[in-house]
Amino acid sequence: MKAVLCHNFGPLSDLRLSEADNPHPSAGQIVVRVEACGVNFYDGLAVQGKYQTKPAFPFAPGGEISGVVVEAGPGVTGLNQGDRVLAFTGFGGYAEFAAVDSSSAFPLPDTIDFDVAAALMIGHATAHHALKDRAQLRPGETVLVLGAAGGVGLAAVEIATLVGATVIAAASSPEKLELAESRGASGLINYSSEDLRTRVKELTGGRGADIVIDPVGGDFAATALRCLAIGGRYLVIGFAAGDIPTFAFNQLLLKQTSVVGVLWGAFAKANPGQNAANIAELMDWLAAGEIRPHVAETWPLDQFTDALGRVMRREAKGKVVIRPQERSSAIPQALRASA
Repeated sequence: MKAVLCHNFGPLSDLRLSEADNPHPSAGQIVVRVEACGVNFYDGLAVQGKYQTKPAFPFAPGGEISGVVVEAGPGVTGLNQGDRVLAFTGFGGYAEFAAVDSSSAFPLPDTIDFDVAAALMIGHATAHHALKDRAQLRPGETVLVLGAAGGVGLAAVEIATLVGATVIAAASSPEKLELAESRGASGLINYSSEDLRTRVKELTGGRGADIVIDPVGGDFAATALRCLAIGGRYLVIGFAAGDIPTFAFNQLLLKQTSVVGVLWGAFAKANPGQNAANIAELMDWLAAGEIRPHVAETWPLDQFTDALGRVMRREAKGKVVIRPQERSSAIPQALRASA
């Protein structure tokens, strides 16, 4: 099979599309023919050795896939050859086939597109876990979302709106803010040209936000912490800006606020039953049209460099998806209409 393999930590340019042996399922695993794989920021961090999890070499990036079961290992129940699934792989998704723990795979209805399914798992599951389990979001609260047009950020806008919160979206361009508004954000802040703290005060009547969703880190984190209302919760999800911020702890004391870490993959592994219930809720919302992952671009496997580069440079709006079964195409789907 074809797979994008990392043999040593290093620059993304070291990644190569290579021939690899087809995987075989161990006990409790299934092998999936990968039809779509979501591209995430941590894919690039892992290749560079900058992610908190260090997989064994060689490994393929790619943490969320959708596809069709081609083989089930010993002890697998409820999933059979030919079943459509979406799954969390952690790593291994940039390949034509992937072995997955069956506990991390979920049945995919025929009505849901493979691209959409692959775009759902990490972004929406992370945002859902963050808002429901970690922040305990209540209807009527105000949520400030940084990086609001990214995979996690846009999912947070959708879910918070669905739960009944008022959502303030912060992003770096009018186009990104327009996308966030289409998913339910009622307050918009362009932090490339507007002062974040001043605008949050204006939008909340001086009160501040009850929750900050931060998948970005970097320079705006310290300011966003000061945007919290009394008793607010700051959810640390990732560091797409590249820099891990430091906080002034006196800010927590003055407003009795909390900084809360969110790592969905670790939660899912430690709490499979609760995670399965959360995924089921997301799938119900998806089937009902109440959430809709925004697939911005699709790329064939042999153009993985372009796909991953778009995400690492924070150029994409919504999700970028790789299609491992699709052969080379000179123009990605998102750009064909204007070509």
